Amino acid sequence: MNTKTIDRIQEEIIEEFAAFDDWMDKYALLIEMGNALPSLDAKYKTENNLIEGCQSRVWLHADNEEGMVIYRGDSDAVIVKGIVSLLIKVLSGHTPDEILSTDIYFINTIGLKGHLSPTRSNGLLAMLKQMKLYALAFKSLSPGA
Repeated sequence: MNTKTIDRIQEEIIEEFAAFDDWMDKYALLIEMGNALPSLDAKYKTENNLIEGCQSRVWLHADNEEGMVIYRGDSDAVIVKGIVSLLIKVLSGHTPDEILSTDIYFINTIGLKGHLSPTRSNGLLAMLKQMKLYALAFKSLSPGA
């Protein structure tokens, strides 16, 4: 379970990226984060888990563990894998309600969106949309929903 709020995690990411002025350094940080992301088990690298709208191949899987949504993901592109790792860091381990009601602002604050190609930017939005869809599905399956 994640004891930090989604906003607190976003603030930590903003602080981490603020340490660098140069976008080459920020890309290096993003790649490092992607490399630290555990590889997704091959059984989850299916067509069902592929994100539509991404230029590179991105897989996203979610489980509901004791009311918390746990995301796992992977990509065949290093920068995209870094983006996946950031989204997982922010949203994984929270309840569906927390995920659905949160405003994901760190992407604009660190300037990431402005430094992505239009297709990568669309892919990022597609990943975020899929993560929210998983949360919505788990919310609808939970008792009292």
